[in-house]
Amino acid sequence: MTAGPPDLLGTHGAVSSSHWLATAAGMATLNDGGNAFDAAVAAGFVLAVVEPHSNGLGGDACIVAHHARSGRTSVISGQGPMPAAATLAHFQDLGLRQIPGSGLLPATVPGAFGAWLRMLAEFGTKSLRDVMTDAIGYAERGHPLVADAARAIGSMQPLFATEWESSGAMYLDAAGNAPATGDRMRYPELASTMRCLVEAAEAAGSSQESQIEAAHRAFYQGFVAEAIDGFATRSFLDSTGRHHSGLLTGQDLAAWTAPVEESLSVAYREFEVHKSGPWSQGPVFLQQLALLAGIDLTAYEFGGAPYIHTLTEVAKLAFADREAWYGDQPDGRETIEALLDPGTVAARRALIGPAATPDPAHTDLPGRHGFVPDVTPNTLPDMELSDWFLQLQNGLPTIVPAAALRASLKPGDTCTVVVADREGNLVAAIPSGGWLKSSPVVPGLGFPLGTRGQTMWLVPGHPNSLAPGRRPRTTLSPSVALRDGKPYLAYGTPGGDRQDQWTLESFLAVADFGMGLQQATDIPHFHTDHVPASFTPRARRRNTVVVESAPDAELIAALKSRGHNAVTVPPMSLGAKVCIVAAPDTQGMLRAAAGTRGSQAQAMVR
Repeated sequence: MTAGPPDLLGTHGAVSSSHWLATAAGMATLNDGGNAFDAAVAAGFVLAVVEPHSNGLGGDACIVAHHARSGRTSVISGQGPMPAAATLAHFQDLGLRQIPGSGLLPATVPGAFGAWLRMLAEFGTKSLRDVMTDAIGYAERGHPLVADAARAIGSMQPLFATEWESSGAMYLDAAGNAPATGDRMRYPELASTMRCLVEAAEAAGSSQESQIEAAHRAFYQGFVAEAIDGFATRSFLDSTGRHHSGLLTGQDLAAWTAPVEESLSVAYREFEVHKSGPWSQGPVFLQQLALLAGIDLTAYEFGGAPYIHTLTEVAKLAFADREAWYGDQPDGRETIEALLDPGTVAARRALIGPAATPDPAHTDLPGRHGFVPDVTPNTLPDMELSDWFLQLQNGLPTIVPAAALRASLKPGDTCTVVVADREGNLVAAIPSGGWLKSSPVVPGLGFPLGTRGQTMWLVPGHPNSLAPGRRPRTTLSPSVALRDGKPYLAYGTPGGDRQDQWTLESFLAVADFGMGLQQATDIPHFHTDHVPASFTPRARRRNTVVVESAPDAELIAALKSRGHNAVTVPPMSLGAKVCIVAAPDTQGMLRAAAGTRGSQAQAMVR
């Protein structure tokens, strides 16, 4: 491929995110003396305002953070658990086969706010006002509406006008009309919520610790929890075509604090890659690397048929294990260690041949029974399937043409922010959930709740089976990589189930093929849709490989000859907005890059 824009170079700090205003907020925080952790929090709060179609304060976050001074890489889990009343029996009594992808039934404890606070408390230096000022300003004084958000509001306008009226009050004008791309949007209720949280923090005193504790109480035990408690048990239309009441209560919020966990990692060449645990899909990346460690990828043409075939088969093997073994379980770490055992990995690698495996089985762990639930979709009432209802049925935030939904295409989008500072601190964060098409806005708060509960199974005995207090398995999967034991890269991308395919491709472009960061974000991406979707209605296209390329008959013929159902899409048309930053090198230079797809992601250095 031809070289694109160069990497951005600087000596003070590097920020890259899925929205230019979030990137600017992160860099402003670095310029004001903050570190990478402060900057990521500031950017994260801005994302909750300017990308309401992809995330919000009612949603989730997964953060991987490398602290240079201690040399420790940690995971902050902002994936809130299911409510205490969320039992299999309750959903079975409702006659449901899957947890709906919208409405109030799939709502979990909002984890994003708690995760940002926990990182600020553990590693940051700034006050809550410092890291929330930009976000409050954009909510109060306005920001330009991005195209994806405008499409989402326009598509859901009939629902907002007739059923989810609190969402209509926030996103539609006085006449009930949807805004256009570029319109200046103001969210006074959201601004008030954020301002009240800052005021609650400052009323507790001047120390950072006391302020963060007070803000946490205000959200999880105070006015935010009270508003959610009075709203979440009301009945609203959801993707089942019926009205259902939610299960989330203020007591569920009061019982939760974002945990800090030890990361999982594998060695690959001279690199050490760190991910979150099996309550996320993060270990899929590690399993793929372990399989690839025994294969010389440089023997293949980058982006050629043998290369795409090999990565596709590796992804199918790793995702098969995700479906059988991943979930929020006490022995989750031991499960991943068993899957990464060298003998187990070698046996799995031996399954990769010159032809596509139609449906690879999951790893058989001795003494344990793994299985993949086979659940049919919920039965819909006799109703006209309008465009807005088809969008409601699709549990992902992205708005796509109805024809694509009927064809079981699986779009995906969310947010990303990655930061590096001159001390060598690295942060990679993926906030998501609580998007505007997921659930009605909570009146008085200015944000909807998340719907991550939809990713759980309504069957007993699976690691990701529904249970009170259990975290749903999330697709959010940021990454931090060390090189020769020193901090090197932080990276992530939107993309739902595809995150650990697209970021792997960019990482390998750097690690094995020596590409610069910007070139690695803009490579032609590909992915397999063989993977069952984590989101309702859990569609899949068996053995399908989607290749981002100009029509290339020779490439497609070569992939089909290997047994793949190969499909091309136009260049730069997939949802990968890979964001990457690099820690200081031996000359003290930091680097940053942002994928140019969608013309929204932005990198910045100083």
